[in-house]
Amino acid sequence: MACRVGRPEHRAPPEVFYSVDEARKYTQNTRMIEIQAQMSERAVELLNLPQDQPCFLLDVGCGSGLSGDYLSEEGHQWVGVDISSAMLDVALEREVEGDLILGDMGAGMPFRPGSFDGCISISALQWLCNADKKSHDPPKRLHRFFSSLYACLVRGARAVFQFYPENSEQMELITAQAMKAGFTGGVVVDYPNSNKAKKFFLCLFAGVSGKLPKGLGAEQEEDMKSHVQFTNARLRFKNMKGKSVKGSRDWILEKKERRRRQGRTVRSDTKYTGRKRKARF
Repeated sequence: MACRVGRPEHRAPPEVFYSVDEARKYTQNTRMIEIQAQMSERAVELLNLPQDQPCFLLDVGCGSGLSGDYLSEEGHQWVGVDISSAMLDVALEREVEGDLILGDMGAGMPFRPGSFDGCISISALQWLCNADKKSHDPPKRLHRFFSSLYACLVRGARAVFQFYPENSEQMELITAQAMKAGFTGGVVVDYPNSNKAKKFFLCLFAGVSGKLPKGLGAEQEEDMKSHVQFTNARLRFKNMKGKSVKGSRDWILEKKERRRRQGRTVRSDTKYTGRKRKARF
């Protein structure tokens, strides 16, 4: 219970949590500025943008513009979206170079198709897993966000989200909705053996499948396995013709996948999934 209280997204909705005082405190915190710069640098690295070529990027959950500062330093133009007016006011006071839009990511991205060469997001995605209002349905809000994001990216672009998943079910919910929207990709984990330095990056590919980068600090065999499952599952259901035989392995996997997309808790797939048990006498 103490853990839940400690997470900002469990205290209040983002537009309430990041009040005027909290926005200023956040932006003036030297340690926070350093961490934001490091995570932004890593997110841009994972975007794999063309070298020495300015790009037009989207920063979702831009806050007071700390991540945008790094984008500007790298010579990129950017648009930032955030639900906290207090955070955006601080960004305006700081005279950040990007354009700023007040908006709820769960309501979708209001941009024309193919507008952006890439997207980054620092510490924002996990907020969509909460239902802060009676009208909020996390799976639907995630799908609306990912679908609209997919549309406003140029084909072949990447979107990289640094986020703090609360548990494996939340990670499955997020990746399932991204996959349903058309993305491929997976989760890159930096320094997986360090409780302090461990960071999660959801790396998504729009329109084409790419090779998932390796995380920093350790061999990422498990992450590469997750990448294969994420990509191949989408292709398998996309290419499937007709209906699977009820009770077959494909039928069971298809049913489990639908439940994951609905945000339900589902047991992990194993080599025993759908296997017939021997009759007992």
